[in-house]
Amino acid sequence: MKDQNIICPVALTLSLIEGKWKTLILRDLLEGKKRFGELQRSVEGISQKVLTTQLRALEANGIVERIAYAEIPPRVEYQLSPQGQSLHAIIDAMRIWGENYQMLDK
Repeated sequence: MKDQNIICPVALTLSLIEGKWKTLILRDLLEGKKRFGELQRSVEGISQKVLTTQLRALEANGIVERIAYAEIPPRVEYQLSPQGQSLHAIIDAMRIWGENYQMLDK
């Protein structure tokens, strides 16, 4: 009998990067550090509240790191943690699949 505490790895991954917002945030952070305003502009359609919530969830799960600089005015940047960087192949595979799907649709 299987241990009930073991989670399916695919389900676990999906729970950590679920939804279009987290995936798009990860896509943009693959390019490097971004400030909150940069992310809000690049993730078209996301509200400030939702972006804040999604970044906090990604940070709590160890996927995103928040860097606060002791400056006036305060400056905060977000970047992928080493664990978040390991999602690069997954995001790239999604991009390639989407490009191929678009080509089939024409």
